[in-house]
Amino acid sequence: MQVTYTALGGLQQAEDQVNRTTSLIARSPFSTGPPRDEVSLSDAAVSLLEAKTSFDANPDSVKVAGEMQTSALSMVA
Repeated sequence: MQVTYTALGGLQQAEDQVNRTTSLIARSPFSTGPPRDEVSLSDAAVSLLEAKTSFDANPDSVKVAGEMQTSALSMVA
């Protein structure tokens, strides 16, 4: 069960990373308010790829955890 919670937490972190990165990319340099630093598109691309990898890996962890639980239950029964 712990693996499932860890994987779900990883999915949440990946979603947060995507949201932060897309927010940075979407900022307009012409908006009013205090000046902002320019966005490095290469850093943003790396961040999005990291989030994608996390999104891909965490469901696999849930699947493997389920298979392990099923295997353990069949050994006990």
